[in-house]
Amino acid sequence: MKQDRIPLYQEIESRRNSKLLVYYTSTRQGLETQIAKDVLPKFSNQLDNIGDTKKISLFLYTNGGDTLAAWSLVNLIRSFCKEFEVIIPSNCFSSGTLICLGANRLIMTKQAALGPIDPSINGPLNPMIPGIQNPNAKVPVSVEYVNAYIEMAKKDFGITDQKNLTEVLLHLSDKIHPLTLGQVYKSKSQIQMIARNLMKYQKINKEKTDTIIKFLCSESGSYDYSIRRDEAINNLGINVEKPSMELYSIIKQIHDDISAELELEKPFEPMILLNNAKQPNHPYSFRRGLIESIMDTEVFISEGSLVKIQDPRTGQLLPNDNRTFEGWRHENQ
Repeated sequence: MKQDRIPLYQEIESRRNSKLLVYYTSTRQGLETQIAKDVLPKFSNQLDNIGDTKKISLFLYTNGGDTLAAWSLVNLIRSFCKEFEVIIPSNCFSSGTLICLGANRLIMTKQAALGPIDPSINGPLNPMIPGIQNPNAKVPVSVEYVNAYIEMAKKDFGITDQKNLTEVLLHLSDKIHPLTLGQVYKSKSQIQMIARNLMKYQKINKEKTDTIIKFLCSESGSYDYSIRRDEAINNLGINVEKPSMELYSIIKQIHDDISAELELEKPFEPMILLNNAKQPNHPYSFRRGLIESIMDTEVFISEGSLVKIQDPRTGQLLPNDNRTFEGWRHENQ
């Protein structure tokens, strides 16, 4: 709980000579959340309370999200400080890694991991998830997976003739809407531009910057490839600091406490909840995101109730989610 974390936050601020902000997006199976633009007003409020300061430390845990939201968040934080660092206790993937590129330095534990910054397109024209009736259930389209498909056609199948390559693209556009493919192309250029602009704070020469961006955008392979601390230091050359044992202990205590509060290790299984419920419906309130400082707390919450309904085609009992609220709530100490 926050009252247990405040002394730990104060200790980090004292050790780092900075002001601390904490940002978590849920990685709980079935209740995942992502970096999104709705966090910007919440961070603005937190930063207004802090005011202009020499240094801000962002304690960040996320599997990623909106690229432009990450870009805007870095610029917002930097408008309140001269020096910006990111403390990484564990996962910091995709747009989380992009935020890290805009920091002066990273503090990475042994468990900390960065990842490729290959964006995925999520929009109304994305393909439907097979077998799922929910019209909002869409397949994210990875920028680099689209590129890999075309490269596979060229290199592995030897398709180089322009006419045959056109047929490959037409086949792809049968599966993925052409406007989504256009967005994929635009996103690839955009992510490289944003990464290059952010990396000026790392004070790395242009040649090394280009190498890092190329690796993060394509050469690292799968989007879930983990870049651990030693690789970030030795292979990428990013400005990384190893925490002392005392600082590591504080970071771990904070992460473990927030992980327990958000139940990150407990999969969301609606039918199990309903089967164990003592009434026909099961009311719920799930904490799925956190923006916090010593002074303030904002929590992303989903509320509603679960009830069993019968599938008219199969007769199978299925969970139905009657969600009544979803959004950020301010919590007083």
